[in-house]
Amino acid sequence: MELPYKIILASNSPRRRELLAGLGLDFTVKVISGIDESWPEELRGQDIPLYISRAKAAPYKESLAPDELVITADTIVYVDGEVLGKPADKADAGRMLHLLSGRWHEVITGVTLLTADSEHSFAVTTRVRFGNLSDDEINSYVESGLPMDKAGAYGIQEWIGYIGVEAIEGSYFNVVGLPVQRLYRELLTFCKQ
Repeated sequence: MELPYKIILASNSPRRRELLAGLGLDFTVKVISGIDESWPEELRGQDIPLYISRAKAAPYKESLAPDELVITADTIVYVDGEVLGKPADKADAGRMLHLLSGRWHEVITGVTLLTADSEHSFAVTTRVRFGNLSDDEINSYVESGLPMDKAGAYGIQEWIGYIGVEAIEGSYFNVVGLPVQRLYRELLTFCKQ
C-alpha cells in the first residue's frame, strides 16, 4: 500500500508494531511519554477509547511535518459497564480473569489518524466469550506475568486465549490490539481526502 505520508505509530506495544507491519507499511515508532490517559466519568463504551486515542494524538499536532501521519490507539476491555485496563498487580489480574470467566465481554479499540491539517477517529468492537476458567488456570497465567501489560489482563494470542476463548464475534486482531482490517480501509479513505 502506497500512502502519501510517512507513517508514525505512537505506541510502545510490540503487538501493535507487529500488526501494523503486517499491512506492509513502512513506519517509525515515536512515543511521547506522560500523556494523561484518564477520561471523563460520563463516557461509556467506545467513547472511552476514542477519547483516549484523541488525547494520545493531540501532543503530536504541533510538531508534524505536512507529509507525516500519526496513528494512535487505545484498547479497553468492557464488561458490565466496567473498564478493565491493565491490571495494577497480580491480585487485580486475577480479579479481572475471574470476572471474565464464563462470560461475554467487549474489546473496544479507538484509533486516531492525525496529520498536520486533518484528524479522523474510529472505534472497533469485538465480542469475546471465555469458557469457565479454573482457579488453577487463572493463577498459573497470572504467575507467568503475561497479563500485566494487557487490557483485561489477557492476551488472546497467549495460552489463556488458547484454552479459554470459546467464541469471538468480530475482529480477532482488534483483540490482539489493533483492528488492522478496518485501519487499512480507513487509511485508504483518509489519504484520498
